[in-house]
Amino acid sequence: MHSFRWRTVDIVVASVLAAAFGVIFWAWGLLWNGPASAVFSGFFPPASAAIYGVWLMPAVLAPLIIRKPGAAVYTELVAASISALLGTTWGFSVLWYGLAEGLAGELGFAAFRWRRWELPQALIAALLSGATAAVLDLTVYYADWSFDYKVSYFAIVVASTLVVAGLGGMLLTKALARTGVLDRFPSGRVRDLV
Repeated sequence: MHSFRWRTVDIVVASVLAAAFGVIFWAWGLLWNGPASAVFSGFFPPASAAIYGVWLMPAVLAPLIIRKPGAAVYTELVAASISALLGTTWGFSVLWYGLAEGLAGELGFAAFRWRRWELPQALIAALLSGATAAVLDLTVYYADWSFDYKVSYFAIVVASTLVVAGLGGMLLTKALARTGVLDRFPSGRVRDLV
């Protein structure tokens, strides 16, 4: 029987992932508001969403590694908190994003009762997280965009999240498992994840 109880090693690894991604989130925000904005704003602003998937990576990667309920929410929310403390442009509003994106990612694994950890579940978690993030952005930041821009933005965010967080999260988990660093986790004992 699979135990859903978190061990100390689960908490430590989730926290390390969250800390690393909190710094990445902060740096990614600088890229989003700097070079990416400058490049895409002139010809097609929704295209900047092509780099969005990085922000959703913890919502998929942490559950794939830890395989416990709450891993997506915990890691995404703590990462968002760290980026806020580091001074992200969006301030503490990123906490709502972290919570919503983490919950959405959690649903991708909850739908299978936290018993399936293959590529389809990773892609579902990524899809739900990306869709949630896109809807939040379109409501909060881009409500005045045309319908075409909104649809394009939504599609690009979801596609980025599917590739970066879904497929990328699975490939990263597989690569880490091959090194042996995940041997204390079920994800480390299954070498053929994709």
